[in-house]
Amino acid sequence: MQRDVYFLTLPGVMALDLTGPAETLRLAGQFTLHYISPQPEAMTSTGLVIGHLQPLPEKFAAGSILVVPGVTDSTIYYDTPEALTARLWLSQQQEAIEHGEITLVCVCSGSLLAGRAGLLDGYQCTTHHNVIERLRQQAPGALVRENRIFVEDRFVLTSAGITAGIDVALHLIARDLGPQAALEVAREMVVYFRRAGDDPQLSPWLRYRNHLHPAVHRAQNVMAAEPESSWQIEDVATRAHVSSRHLTRLFREHLGISVREYHEQLRLAVAQQRLQQGLGVEQAALAAGFTSSRQLRRAQLRWQLVGVSASPVS
Repeated sequence: MQRDVYFLTLPGVMALDLTGPAETLRLAGQFTLHYISPQPEAMTSTGLVIGHLQPLPEKFAAGSILVVPGVTDSTIYYDTPEALTARLWLSQQQEAIEHGEITLVCVCSGSLLAGRAGLLDGYQCTTHHNVIERLRQQAPGALVRENRIFVEDRFVLTSAGITAGIDVALHLIARDLGPQAALEVAREMVVYFRRAGDDPQLSPWLRYRNHLHPAVHRAQNVMAAEPESSWQIEDVATRAHVSSRHLTRLFREHLGISVREYHEQLRLAVAQQRLQQGLGVEQAALAAGFTSSRQLRRAQLRWQLVGVSASPVS
């Protein structure tokens, strides 16, 4: 069943805040996109004028998604007459959001507009790092989180700057249509699929990605590209352009696990894929870089004991 998605399109809207999530959801094939505004057209941050915008609806169908993209200069564009009209209209959606009839999604500085409308009071949320202090000031009732790609709290999702809107859209696809559907869209778009939090039902390619540290992402990318390889921490650190000692600290700080443990989880995921493709246990273990099926079973047992999903092998 198609799900309706409404993009609040104001003058000065960041083009990628709007088109990034929109294109992501379009590729999933199960979302109907609408573009709404207090006026019939709006100029984006790139100078592109979007026309034929629909009026602000009085009511949404249950299950609709309302996306509030950011603007190029929130100190100017969120004080325009159009933005003031939109803010009043947003405040009228508060009850529907609280009851789960609407899912609110804020991209980048869109959190500021939602916060000023009172929609983030009592919710964990985030925004672009350049305006995070302003969010605290303008929405004192919000529980603002730093250094997050996106935050989900009940029926409110807020994301960091610009391209993070793609991440939150992939999350919506995974939640509604399943992780495989989101992965297919991510591959089509040639982007990484990152998740907020650590969902044990998903593979390590989707876990441990809710951080913004470039060196850790570089290290993860290196190991994810060839998980079956015998990666030594020195080699990974060299590829990530940091020292081994510093990389070890970064993994503990941002992921809560070691470099070796992250690599082992990737190998476990590969082994499981090979088993699903019909390989025997020993073949699957070797294909994933384990020395034997016995080593594979020991690795699975370790992660089951700490509560991380690892399907047993027979």
